[in-house]
Amino acid sequence: MKRQLILEDGTIFLGEAFGGDVERIGEVVFNTGMTGYQEILSDPSYCGQIVTLTYPLIGNYGINRDDFESIDPAIAGFVVKETADLPSNWRSQSSLDEYLKMKNIPGISGIDTRKLTRIIRKSGALKGAICNINKDAEDIVSQLKATVSPTNQVKQVSTKAPYSSPGRGPRVVLVDYGMKHGILRELTKRGCDVVVVPYNVTAEEVLQYHPDGVMLSNGPGDPKSVHETLEMIRIIQTKVPLFGICLGHQLFALANGADTEKLKFGHRGSNHPVKDLRTGKVSITSQNHGYTVEELSVGQTELIVTHTALNDGTIEGLRHKQYPAFTVQYHPEASPGPEDANYLFNEFLQMIETATTKGELTCQNAQI
Repeated sequence: MKRQLILEDGTIFLGEAFGGDVERIGEVVFNTGMTGYQEILSDPSYCGQIVTLTYPLIGNYGINRDDFESIDPAIAGFVVKETADLPSNWRSQSSLDEYLKMKNIPGISGIDTRKLTRIIRKSGALKGAICNINKDAEDIVSQLKATVSPTNQVKQVSTKAPYSSPGRGPRVVLVDYGMKHGILRELTKRGCDVVVVPYNVTAEEVLQYHPDGVMLSNGPGDPKSVHETLEMIRIIQTKVPLFGICLGHQLFALANGADTEKLKFGHRGSNHPVKDLRTGKVSITSQNHGYTVEELSVGQTELIVTHTALNDGTIEGLRHKQYPAFTVQYHPEASPGPEDANYLFNEFLQMIETATTKGELTCQNAQI
């Protein structure tokens, strides 16, 4: 069955339909990863987006039960050059097509993904529609131009109620803005007692859990649309150690007086080099974001830049001058991608241990 992808600039791609038999509108973006399509399509940060994979053959190792980053994908659509109908992998339990049909996510294959990627690189991320071959292109373009970008993506993908992942180690409250399961895995692997809370949690509610540290997760959309969380961050960073990833990094910046801006076509892939300005070390990182912290705005705050992207010089890490709080724009939990930056979870736990020790010393001095 034929299907078409129509962009708001009028460009039309004709291809083969796979996945769910539905029509979807979303922001068309591209990811340059050679592997990890299962993690990409289940990453909540792609909420409402139509993702193009630049690697030409997708689906050859199938879908398995273990590599999901969320239970229910929030992605709007999937665009590939070629999809493998007969996956070969000992862990495979279904094909990509079967999984997308089950989750009612439309896909289109057989199009020139290189051409599509070049259009996005030149024009920036564009709105697009995956639709039936019989739909009138002019009507779809008019509809796309009239469509207002959504601002409630975080609300869609965040947990609706708190839940716990018990452990014997330090208690970490994880604020879910669209959390990848990889973040939770890294914390539980280190023995943390994790409490996951909704995006709109207040500082008072966070402190009721008596956390040793707080983590701000990744998530979709414009960070300025999640303004209700900024006061919580401002209070919490003065109370306990804080670590933010991706959207959490951007929200941390906004809460401290910096500004954010939209990138032309974003960073989405698993081979982005990032330099740690403290050590000079370069890590290859996994990234997925369309916004960045505006560099000049940081100079007017109590934040310092700790990491930068070697490809375009954008800010990739921040640290507070007074409080034990730091953030990174990339994904140290990877999934997919390299685990070069995995050490940041250990740094966070070391920060918690240091803060706890200082707190105990303070209590002992007070008793004396």
